[in-house]
Amino acid sequence: MSISLDDPQRFRPLVAQAHQVAMNMLRPISRRYDKAEHDYPKELDLLAAMIDGLSESDASEGAGAAAVKRSADADDGSVRNGANLASVLSIAEMCWGDVGLLLSMPRQGLGNSAIASVASREQHERFDGLWASMAITEPGTGSDSAGIRTTAVLDGDEYVINGEKIFVTSGARSDAVVVWATLDRDLGRAAIKSFVVPKGTPGMTVERLEHKLGIKASDTATIRFEDCRVPAANLLGSPEIDVKQGFAGAMATFDNTRPLVASMAVGCARASLDLTRELLAQAGVEIDYDRPAITQPAAAAKLLQMEADWEAAYLLVLQAAWLADNGRPNSLEASMAKAKAGRVGSDITLSCVELAGSVGYSESELLEKWARDSKILDIFEGTQQIQLLIVARRVLGLTSAELR
Repeated sequence: MSISLDDPQRFRPLVAQAHQVAMNMLRPISRRYDKAEHDYPKELDLLAAMIDGLSESDASEGAGAAAVKRSADADDGSVRNGANLASVLSIAEMCWGDVGLLLSMPRQGLGNSAIASVASREQHERFDGLWASMAITEPGTGSDSAGIRTTAVLDGDEYVINGEKIFVTSGARSDAVVVWATLDRDLGRAAIKSFVVPKGTPGMTVERLEHKLGIKASDTATIRFEDCRVPAANLLGSPEIDVKQGFAGAMATFDNTRPLVASMAVGCARASLDLTRELLAQAGVEIDYDRPAITQPAAAAKLLQMEADWEAAYLLVLQAAWLADNGRPNSLEASMAKAKAGRVGSDITLSCVELAGSVGYSESELLEKWARDSKILDIFEGTQQIQLLIVARRVLGLTSAELR
């Protein structure tokens, strides 16, 4: 059986269109909004409207945060290249343009991916068109999502939410926030559920915006919930606490969102590689792909090594997305993709700054910005260390209690 590593032919127009948007719409405003931290990029309103129109016409091939979910397993032996694969391919192209601007895109938040992953059919219809951010991290809980302290207590036909969330991407701009909270702290991981909390709900307060190393175009908020009441129908998925299932229901969201973040790292790293290759050529360093790296200049050998690392990360991203499209378990592959792409993305962008010397370190090019932007992609949606821990558990067949 042969395997093709080329982009699926049906997605090539989508990928080409995303590349044009990245080059002609995102790159030209990239530096401006990096310097104007917390200013909303108004140009994205037009772009978001275009993406909405493409989605409604099916011209986007189902790509986008709201379309990312697990497909039913094919029982006829066929394979699918679906919305997950279309999304990672198009997101990588957009992040070749600018990661922070992609993260600022209306109705393309990680909260939208969470809704797509676990919402019921009725909730999908009710929350259609909503721009949702995702609130997981707390002042005392980062990588260990199971340690969430925010509570949700059922009172009649409403849940009362109390707690504080930090590092909420698009937390001030989005229409709603998908909040992770526990129904019962004594029951541990199994009691953690996610809730859609619309902006303007009494008891929900955006307290501040963070100043950050990178992705400055994207607002990152701290949000407090004090006796914040939301309809019971806004709980995503089942309200039942299944101790045997444990945390699996809530964590299923990450199986779809981690490949998306990995594709962001892949796109940003490729931007750095492309520009560095051009800069090296201008300096008289040509990369010969028909000769061993050891026989070439050190800069060329370094670029060849980075391209090999990038290719490995890219293929892992495609694998994780393809498995989701075909209804197959991909928790291991999603974490492998996130771990590899996150680390490689950060290493490549910083190494490109080094190879380009003063040009890489200055603001005359975007290399230094990409190095700053890429670091967050190795941190949020589960840090490098957490991803490697998950991979080890899956490979060794151990539980979280057995391998910490």
